[in-house]
Amino acid sequence: MADDPIPPSWQPVLEDVLASDRARQLGGFLSAEEAAGKTIYPPRGMRLKALELTPLDRVKVVILGQDPYHGPGQAMGLSFSVPPGVKVPPSLVNIYKEREADLGLPRPAHGDLSPWARQGVLLLNNALTVEAGLAGSHAKRGWEAITDACVAAVAARSDPSVFILWGGHAQAKAGRIEHLRDPRHCVIESPHPSPLSARRGFFGSRPFSRANAFLERTGRGAIDWSL
Repeated sequence: MADDPIPPSWQPVLEDVLASDRARQLGGFLSAEEAAGKTIYPPRGMRLKALELTPLDRVKVVILGQDPYHGPGQAMGLSFSVPPGVKVPPSLVNIYKEREADLGLPRPAHGDLSPWARQGVLLLNNALTVEAGLAGSHAKRGWEAITDACVAAVAARSDPSVFILWGGHAQAKAGRIEHLRDPRHCVIESPHPSPLSARRGFFGSRPFSRANAFLERTGRGAIDWSL
């Protein structure tokens, strides 16, 4: 991962994982896919953006995604986020709708969630790469060991944190984390914001105000969810 160095605060968390056979297999897989001419999103240098923008000691909220967007120019290393100038994807449109209903904040014209990440919202996908046009193509290739370790590290800290789990995939991942059900944390679960499931309980779940109420109650300070 020479083009994606581990940010300093996360290095102790990932040291053993990155030395494992599973991580070496992941590196070999990615190199082979690129050597075969396949396009991988996000590009090298952006794959650990979530860890870069949100140091471990600053994490207040974790929002788990499944894998990066697989269309050209969409993936930027943050779950649900796209760079400025890229059309806002349907799931993020629904996240904005719920944020507006929950907090009264207007929907922005862009999909860049970097301001959330810089405040302590870890926007982490389960797999951190994907082949162009093939959703889920890099699942179970080794990223899960790395991202599981990141979530477990947040859950193991003494600081109370919020874990926002949208959809069965995120909820299943969280179920593997030993410390995540510790009562000092707040876990907010709902259906995924995808157009296929948002009306089954995502709309009306009020994750933003619920997260802030918990953070304020525990003395960690609210997130400014405006963009």
